[in-house]
Amino acid sequence: METQALDFPKINAVLRTNGTGEVTINGTSHAIEANDEAAVLSQALLLITETAAQLGRPVQVSTTDPDGQGHIIVSPEGVVSEAGPTKTASRREDTLPAKVAPAAAASALAAAAPAMVPVATPSEEVPAHPAGAVPVTFGAAATQAQQPAQATESAAAEPATRRSLKDTSFLISAPVLQPATRGWRGALSRIGFRMDPSAEELAEREDIRIVSQHWPGPRTVAVVNRKGGANKTPTVVMLSAILARYSGAATVAWDNNESQGTLGWRTEKGGHDNSVLDLIDSSQALLSPSAQAAEIAQFVHHQTSDKFDVLRSDENDEGDHEVTAEEVDIAHQVLTRYYRLIVMDSGNTARAANWRRMIHHTNQLVVPVTAIEDRAEAARLTLQTLESRGGHDAELARNAVVIVSESTDAKRSMSGDALKRAKDEARRIADGFTPHVRAVVRIPYDPALVNGPIRYDALQPATQRAWLAAAAAVVKGF
Repeated sequence: METQALDFPKINAVLRTNGTGEVTINGTSHAIEANDEAAVLSQALLLITETAAQLGRPVQVSTTDPDGQGHIIVSPEGVVSEAGPTKTASRREDTLPAKVAPAAAASALAAAAPAMVPVATPSEEVPAHPAGAVPVTFGAAATQAQQPAQATESAAAEPATRRSLKDTSFLISAPVLQPATRGWRGALSRIGFRMDPSAEELAEREDIRIVSQHWPGPRTVAVVNRKGGANKTPTVVMLSAILARYSGAATVAWDNNESQGTLGWRTEKGGHDNSVLDLIDSSQALLSPSAQAAEIAQFVHHQTSDKFDVLRSDENDEGDHEVTAEEVDIAHQVLTRYYRLIVMDSGNTARAANWRRMIHHTNQLVVPVTAIEDRAEAARLTLQTLESRGGHDAELARNAVVIVSESTDAKRSMSGDALKRAKDEARRIADGFTPHVRAVVRIPYDPALVNGPIRYDALQPATQRAWLAAAAAVVKGF
């Protein structure tokens, strides 16, 4: 049985992450509050199923959730399917009785939603003959039909050519698409209606797959901008957190600042005060054949939630030591022995010896910039300087990833016009860099990145998603 879902009545359903939702039917709004997402969904489906049962036909629903917008079809029996140009709402004949009164449909959905059998594919035509069967024919047609059969019998009499077991396999190589886990689609999948993931969820899964990779050999990322306040340190922390969380690879964030860097101020401190200078002093022992992996812990500061380590710059107020190019080589040699991923923070002087030696060891360049003109100009000049040097430096500039974060200044006013200007400026700056580098990623404003220790879990979901995309763009350069 197939029934075409109509656009009337106009039904919109909103599912939020805070346990609330809303169903609007022809302009009449029904607010929903429940303990969790599944309960919100059940109540929403009750309202929609009642409407479909009253009309005696399926209805189409426009859905909105944090993942985006979509469309589903709900039948009078409470069966959910995906809306599409070639799909119609259908149901298994053994799912529910053919006719259910509106109240009965609502009760059945509330009681049996988890046990209902979903139908999310169009009806399939039954072939005229079972696969492999020979049609029965009579008269002249029968004589013609016997010829292929006789040829088959003759061929069967000949010895069959055996194939090697090396040429076959019983394993299924094609990946199985997992059902949706987010938004309306995910909520429907959890109560028994298997829904395919949205395009947004598929894109997120692909980014997660990319950042979860392991590579043969260590990789070094340098985060650079000649201007202070360009978001270098938050970028180092976010990239390190995402790469460590998803890949499980040993990851270290290294503050390669020629003066006192801020990476140590924005991250957790371990049970010691050691810095890069202490690591360099102990490099001979750390590189000896008898050294054990755990010994590196006395020089780095572990981030308990985000799973990466921090190598701090020297914070001694009385010291005036500047890290040399040779010392960068030593520290890098030590770190590549103990870590697979190194993300380096940097100072503001592209002519400094430690800055230039950092570039020598870099596999992927990242240029962060806040959406302010002087920060963007400093980023452009940084890339231009590297490009003018030619060779490895120029190649890094051409394949750089630029990360544009919305300005915090406009956000403080919280006015609609200021917010729009901040987004427009970030878009303008991002568009300006796009023709000159490999990738440009925009990051929304998030107060959790402004002051204090930076934690991935403290970010808003949209910010987490943007940083995941940024990390994926970086990893593609490995």
